[in-house]
Amino acid sequence: MSQSSPRRTLVFVGTYTRPEPHVKAASGKGIYTFELDRATGALSFLSLTENIASPSFLAVDRAGRYLYAISEVSQEPEGWLSAYAIDRETGGLRFINRQPTHGSGPAYVSVDATGRYAFVANYGGGEAVAMFPIRPDGGLEPASHTVRHQGSSVNPDRQTSPHPHCTVVDPSNRFLLVADLGIDRIVCYRIDHDAGKLAPCDPPGVSADPGAGPRHIAFHPNGRFVYNIQELDSRITAYAFDNGRMEALQTVPALPDDFSGQSTAADIRVHPNGRFVYASNRGHDSIVAYAIDESGRLSYIAHQSTRGETPRNFNLDPGGGFLLAANQDSDTIVTFRVDGTTGVLEDTGVVTNTPTPVCIEMSSYTHLQPPETVLNL
Repeated sequence: MSQSSPRRTLVFVGTYTRPEPHVKAASGKGIYTFELDRATGALSFLSLTENIASPSFLAVDRAGRYLYAISEVSQEPEGWLSAYAIDRETGGLRFINRQPTHGSGPAYVSVDATGRYAFVANYGGGEAVAMFPIRPDGGLEPASHTVRHQGSSVNPDRQTSPHPHCTVVDPSNRFLLVADLGIDRIVCYRIDHDAGKLAPCDPPGVSADPGAGPRHIAFHPNGRFVYNIQELDSRITAYAFDNGRMEALQTVPALPDDFSGQSTAADIRVHPNGRFVYASNRGHDSIVAYAIDESGRLSYIAHQSTRGETPRNFNLDPGGGFLLAANQDSDTIVTFRVDGTTGVLEDTGVVTNTPTPVCIEMSSYTHLQPPETVLNL
């Protein structure tokens, strides 16, 4: 295989496979693998990995060898984190092993840049964050460290206790940020890679506005800025980030000023070129785009309808040419082309039927063989 072989992008989609209080319907069967057409944005179905309960968030290691999936089983006392080896030829996933997450309702998994550790946020209770050593074969060791959050905030329905919603490693691979919706804080930890432990930063994080509900975080590629989408007040806060310290720079709305309906914010991503940030709204069912200036501050570009219901998650392909929006409650993934100069999302007309899609992860490889079939569900 020569270095001049064309690249291919595999797209992994996590789904809800069982009912949950916050899910209208759960018709997914597991983890779906597609190949992205790098010219048109179309998705070709490759494989389905079953026998996993509600893999609602996924992470692929930087080398693209292994995939990690949480099982969001919020009505059980404990969730699971599963490890899979990725077959780059077929897109298939080979189960390696799984570990309990030490908390209920796991909502997020991330992998550090070296592929040595995975980090899980347990939204529903128990240990807020669990850190798992990764074996050389990609399998998971039992958690080497867990931490528990304390506190509450002002929303009587959503913030009576901690609800950590994401675990994001910074580009330097030294810090872990945890957005905790329940206590209105972004908590910062130093990662001790040798000991397999987390230690509080100094200061140990930053508080959001009361009732904001920090949900997901995205770092700028330069590591100097971080962006938080706030679920409950549907706003985005930009922070300066310096050696674990965070300073709020600006807060902007994720919804249009004239919107008066019910909506909650969901996901946030920074474009690979570092010039744009995107965030999703469930209810308004849109992606909002902002431009990022040299100071890390944001200026509004546009809203784009996701052409479906409840865009819980979306993602940009590694080259930044396409944005894929997962419409959880209309069973579709919609492809948009990204204008790399303006940041505007352009509707491609490509819609892929996928049952209850809730998470999209991607990884690029040297092309080995053509896709097998087109999805027809």
